[in-house]
Amino acid sequence: QLHLVESGGGLVQPGGSLRLSCAASGFTLDYYVITWFRQAPGKEREGVSCISSGDGSTYYADSVKGRFTMSRDKAENTVYLQMNSLKPEDTADYYCAAGPAAGSRLKTLWPQRTWYSYWGQGIQVTVSS
Repeated sequence: QLHLVESGGGLVQPGGSLRLSCAASGFTLDYYVITWFRQAPGKEREGVSCISSGDGSTYYADSVKGRFTMSRDKAENTVYLQMNSLKPEDTADYYCAAGPAAGSRLKTLWPQRTWYSYWGQGIQVTVSS
């Protein structure tokens, strides 16, 4: 069975940092597109950051560019989302999701929830003083 498990969430003050982890079991993350989504109360789930299969190209939503960094550890079969300079508007439940390779379409396709077949259970991030 394929599973994704998020960890690393919690409460942090504005300007602080957190690192989220997404650990995979039952499949090799390197062969899949992995994307972090988030969903704030009353809002739709939105794509935050994506890492491609193979070469590990990364993509970011405009709202997090320059503050968030996504990476992958092949040995650990885990992807990470380093979140710096956190703002109250970053407060949300964060989910990692896995989908098939997309080639050149990934640049525009990655934020689309329907592309992803496997989802983690989500983890809460709260940015508040």
